[in-house]
Formats: sequence, C-alpha cells, structure tokens
Amino acid sequence: MSIKTVMCVFDVDRWDQDVKSAIEFCETQGAHMTALVICMGGVPAIATYEAISTTWLEGQQREIDRLAEETTAVKEVLGKTELSFDVQEIYTEFAWAEEDIAQHALYADLVLVGAQAAGNEDLQRRIIDGALFQSPTPILINPRMQAVASFPKSILLAWDSSDEAARAARQSLEFLKGCDAVHVTLVDPVARSWENGEEPGSDIAMFLTRHGVRVEVDRVASGGRRVDETLRQHATDVAADMVVMGAYNHPRIQQRLFGGVTRSMLKDSQVPLFLSR
Repeated sequence: MSIKTVMCVFDVDRWDQDVKSAIEFCETQGAHMTALVICMGGVPAIATYEAISTTWLEGQQREIDRLAEETTAVKEVLGKTELSFDVQEIYTEFAWAEEDIAQHALYADLVLVGAQAAGNEDLQRRIIDGALFQSPTPILINPRMQAVASFPKSILLAWDSSDEAARAARQSLEFLKGCDAVHVTLVDPVARSWENGEEPGSDIAMFLTRHGVRVEVDRVASGGRRVDETLRQHATDVAADMVVMGAYNHPRIQQRLFGGVTRSMLKDSQVPLFLSR
C-alpha cells in the first residue's frame, strides 16, 4: 500500500503535539494530510424542543466557536510548512461521531491518531468504531509524543492465521518492506494443516519474503500469561518500533463485554500500533 493520503484526527482540546508529530510523519511519507479537528458535543437529557434550554444552546455555541478558533490555529501551523493539506472542522454529537469519522476515512490510505487524541478515551473509541469498523482504512495509533518512525527498524507482526491478521500484513507492507527485521510472532501456536500449517508462521513468512521483507518467525510460549502481555513483552525483547495486528478477531459485542487482545493492546501498548480489520 502506497501512503498518499493520511487522515489525522485532532482533539479540539489538545492537539499541539499531535499536529507536530503528524507533520513530521506526512512530510517523511510525502503524503497529503487531511486534518480533522473534532469536538463532540453532548445532548440535552430530554431531547425535545421544549427541553432545550437557553443555557444549553449558549454552551453549544461556545463549543462551536471554540472549534472554529482551534481549526484556524491548526491551519496556521500547517500553513507554515510545505505540506500538502486540507483542514476540516467537525462538530458532532457523541452518537454520530463514528459515522462522521468513517465517512472521511473512506478517502484516506491511513488514519493516524496521536497520543493526545488517543488519550481522550471517548474520542479514541469512536475513531476505532468509525474508521476501523465502518471503513476499509487501517489505523496507526501512536501512544508517544514523538513522531512515528516512517521507516521502522523492527516490527512485530502478531500472527494467528486469521483474515484480520492477513489483511494487516498486506496493508502494512509499506512499513514492513523498509524494515531491518519483521518478527512474525505466534503465541502458543499449534501445528494444524487447516490453521497454522505444519510449521506455524512459515507460510506468511514466505509470502512476505517474496515482497522483499526481512522476516524472522518467533514462536513464543505464553507461560500462562495473557496473549496481550506476551506480545507486549516480546515487542520489548525485539526492540519493536511498531506492532502490526488484526483487530477484534471475535465478535465485537464479546470484545466489549469481556475485553480482548486488541482492547488491551490499545490501552497498554507503549509502541505505535497498526490495526486493520
């Protein structure tokens, strides 16, 4: 996948560091930045015309005015660069944020979410549910204040022979091909002809090798730990600059009720996380 358009989501309340790291990433990629400055407004407790008080309407207008001010400030920062960009402001209700984000994600190669936007749990969840589940576009979440390395030296590719993992591998090829070492990592793999093959990880390793990717297959024992804990530890062991994985391999309702590997990785990963579904 050639990255030509990056959609960057900025929280209206905190965006300065996210914009800085997004500029660096897009400049290195030579990509156009579509910047979305988002403010999620609430709704009255009783959504009837009579119940909407003057106080609430005045508060909403203040939010809209502030969004316009912050969007102008983002444009000024980006205008000082030589980057190709467009900036859009989105004032949306919590219930509609996912659809608004998904609609814009349709026209990007990658959705980039910085540490400040990811730190807003409500916004992060709606970005995931919108861009990842309602568009075909992968997401790169950066928990660090510094920019994501456009050409990582070491990448951990979490592999479980699922459709999601295969799609993540394909969509992240731009990063994988320039990497010194891609660690195809399987946690407690079982050799089955219909699942992982007789040599778990060898098939995806061969596929990536044909694309010029330098691959190492790491079959890791969990030792009783959770899969997400095992992956995070192995990412540390191999000094991974990025983790690539398929998102939500189980029904979403199950993930929301009981957690899951993806949710835990989103919460606790210390390195950039590339997600595809």
